[in-house]
Amino acid sequence: MEINAEFSERVLVHSDTLEWHGSPSAGVERRMLDRIGDEVARATSIVRFAPGHSFSAHTHGGGEEYLVLEGVFQDESGDYPAGTYVRNPPQTRHRPGSEGGCTIFVKLWQFDPDDRNQFHKDIRADLAQTGEGVECAELHRDAREIVRFYRLAPDATLSLDDPGGMELLVLGGTLSEGGDDLRKGSWLRLPDGQPLQVQAGSGGAEFWIKTGHLRFVAAPDQ
Repeated sequence: MEINAEFSERVLVHSDTLEWHGSPSAGVERRMLDRIGDEVARATSIVRFAPGHSFSAHTHGGGEEYLVLEGVFQDESGDYPAGTYVRNPPQTRHRPGSEGGCTIFVKLWQFDPDDRNQFHKDIRADLAQTGEGVECAELHRDAREIVRFYRLAPDATLSLDDPGGMELLVLGGTLSEGGDDLRKGSWLRLPDGQPLQVQAGSGGAEFWIKTGHLRFVAAPDQ
């Protein structure tokens, strides 16, 4: 299966317009944003757990990172409320689920194979002002990528020209970029060499963003 698998192209998806698709576990559904592979895949998705449902225990051979969007995500390591960013590097194992139901943004098979840095953090815990009307918290940095959370005041602007491509998910408010309007749930991917220039709407905006990683696109062996 291939979905938005041409990484040299700009892609914008309003995830709230996508249909939910079932997974191998009952009560767990997905909206697929990009994907190379079948059940074992290099994938970026919105995943929804119905109350009381879980995914079977599994090992992340290629690593997993996720951001809790709604509800409380749970596994053997603890409870992760909305606004928690989690990195589970290659070879970690868990049985994810949610007693009350939750929705997460998740990326699979996109780690350095030697990465063993497992952690979680509140995306808003270390916000600092980095420009006029712009607050940022750096969530993760390594030789391959930088992951950040941004909060923009109403009508504030932000420009980034990080190499290696970018992708962002709008968490709240609205943004304009390249003549398009982005809202909560909008996912934007820009190829290597294309800078980001965004302006927040009248209500401001919050978004998660990763840069640099699109130089490293490989799918797991099927």
